[in-house]
Amino acid sequence: MGASLLTLLAGCASTKSVDYSAFKQAKPRSILVLPPLNESLDVKATYSLLSQVTFPLAEAGYYVVPVALADETFRQNGLGNAGDVHQVSPAKLREIYGADTGLYITVREYGTSYRVISSATIVTASARLVDLKSGTSLWTGTATASSEEGNNGNNGNNGGLVGMLITAAVKQIINSSMEDSGYPIAGITSARLLSAGKPAGLLFGPRSPKYGTD
Repeated sequence: MGASLLTLLAGCASTKSVDYSAFKQAKPRSILVLPPLNESLDVKATYSLLSQVTFPLAEAGYYVVPVALADETFRQNGLGNAGDVHQVSPAKLREIYGADTGLYITVREYGTSYRVISSATIVTASARLVDLKSGTSLWTGTATASSEEGNNGNNGNNGGLVGMLITAAVKQIINSSMEDSGYPIAGITSARLLSAGKPAGLLFGPRSPKYGTD
């Protein structure tokens, strides 16, 4: 993994103090990921993020109910949008899927913002892990990622204002030609949000060799 990607994955973890007592008492082994609520203006946000959450959760040591299977089950039961799914009681979700916990995600920001001399694709999301047996919230977190990270110091080498305008125009053309420029940024946000062992992050699950060390 290159240094630039490591830099992208490293940041934006909160240093706030977190009470993990309920989390440790619950000892969750499995997670049902609900389709994320989308507060952005981009309709692709929900499934762009949903398709990338399994990897960091599995790496953290949890069994993840297959997201495609869960989504199809919701649809077959008349729950065609994320808002309806989030209204289902934790007890009912546990009855249907047998999972210990449910992960409720909200996409706060998703997409590319264009300005005169710059553009940036930004994805911000928050999450809440809920014990499906008791309805207790075990953990909350938030993360963001931007395509502009690490590039802020390079504008001075672009040939002044004309160079900056040319660079911005090229970036806008590239972004507009991509089917979903937010997808790779959503992957970084997902990793930041759901990787275990980070300050204020998820605890390691029982499938991880680091289980019980945090």
